[in-house]
Amino acid sequence: MLKGRVFEHYNEFQLESGQYLPGFQLFYTTWGTLNADKSNVVWVCHALTGNAFVKDWWDGLFGEGKTFDPSKDFIVCANTLGGCYGSTGPLSLNPDSGKPYYHAFPTLTNRDVVRAFDLLREHLEINQFKVLVGGSLGGQQALEWAVQHPGVTRQLVLVASNARQTPWGVALNETQRMAIEQDVTWQLNTDAAGISGMKTARAIALLSYRSYSAYNRSQREKSLERIDQFRAASYQKHQGEKLAQRFNAFSYWHLTKMMDSHNVGRGFGSVEAALQRLKAETLVVGVDSDILFPITEQRFMARSIPDSNFQVIRSVFGHDGFLLETDQLKDILDNFLQKKQQRKTWIPTVF
Repeated sequence: MLKGRVFEHYNEFQLESGQYLPGFQLFYTTWGTLNADKSNVVWVCHALTGNAFVKDWWDGLFGEGKTFDPSKDFIVCANTLGGCYGSTGPLSLNPDSGKPYYHAFPTLTNRDVVRAFDLLREHLEINQFKVLVGGSLGGQQALEWAVQHPGVTRQLVLVASNARQTPWGVALNETQRMAIEQDVTWQLNTDAAGISGMKTARAIALLSYRSYSAYNRSQREKSLERIDQFRAASYQKHQGEKLAQRFNAFSYWHLTKMMDSHNVGRGFGSVEAALQRLKAETLVVGVDSDILFPITEQRFMARSIPDSNFQVIRSVFGHDGFLLETDQLKDILDNFLQKKQQRKTWIPTVF
């Protein structure tokens, strides 16, 4: 049975920015039974607006008889700091003031989040993971964790992610935050501040999550006569409304900022030097139509990480292919985890 728990850290928690949290909590789930020598831990890091209930968003990979099976594995997933699903975030009460943080919430980096996750790992008395896996933002965090603590996992799986946020990624995120800023409610200290702007931000993000071909396939008009109220326009609005029902603009703001600062090379002289620290057997997976984290970024990681394997998901869905093409990803993971021979797939660099 999947169980939700809360880890409380009561001491002051210093952040890379020089700011601090007076303490924090992490909401996390466990699924399965930890074996006697604690060698069956699969730790999952979720994507930007994901949550700790991994079966909700990666159902094709997690469950009885699937790649990660709770009858054999002890599956752990924690909500990231800065989010809004139970871990400390902008809507949480600040113990120093007794009021929600809102705009006073401090700047977070993936390295901060990984330090918090590692405190949870120590609390659970887990020395090493069988597998550490993450996609997108979760892949950034999984990689950062393996760089900071090279022995933390025996196998590492990085899906549709990168080692350093690119100017393209920063520009996309800043454009989304500009949309939130245009919402006149953004300056307020309320739970719903900036929510209309976040709807627009989500619509902007979708253009980088999907692809030209995906929109042509799913949103093409069936009528030759239509001059307004297009399916693609309705889809953008619908997706913005959906996110507004389960997320808040403060978390969206801070988590996109967190992605922008992602750079595993910070403090190590170069990204390549940081990646050389990894000791885990590593699988790097890219999506061939991904424009948010182009496949050249995964190829770079695989070439820089010792003992790595690089595989490609073929999809029209763009970045979201890492969530939608679970059959392909399952085959890739099963081959890797069972140590079947795989062919490295190198995609030519396109400038």
